[in-house]
Amino acid sequence: MPVSDWYTCDLTARYAETDRMGVIYHANYLTWFEIGRTEMIRELGYPYRKIEELGLLLPVVDLDMQFIKPAYYDDRIRISTRITDFTNIRLNFEVRIERLDEETFQAAELLVTGRTRHVWLNNRWKSARIDREAPELYALIKRACHLEE
Repeated sequence: MPVSDWYTCDLTARYAETDRMGVIYHANYLTWFEIGRTEMIRELGYPYRKIEELGLLLPVVDLDMQFIKPAYYDDRIRISTRITDFTNIRLNFEVRIERLDEETFQAAELLVTGRTRHVWLNNRWKSARIDREAPELYALIKRACHLEE
């Protein structure tokens, strides 16, 4: 199974993301998962906007999350994302969300893990083969997973 390296981005948990219990509301982790995916794709050299300009969509068709510890307002958070499998019609990601140590900014506590599964669609919501619709993007994903053409 092809697997890419981990790609990371950091953020600070915002007050608006908390619930009455003072922790990050669970639905906000989905947004953080998306931030991780889009920033990973950007770091690979292909901004998500370019994918949409090609008329391609990459909706989530399945996801799972495991909540280990809560995140709180003002925590420094690291989102780590990697591709765990792909074909010319689907793409799967794994995500880890960790709290950073305030002094070293190194990952200190694992908070949430999860996976998202996606399919490639065209702008008419029909299946699209990424190797035909955007061969340069397909090649980029293969390189990211250490599968040379």
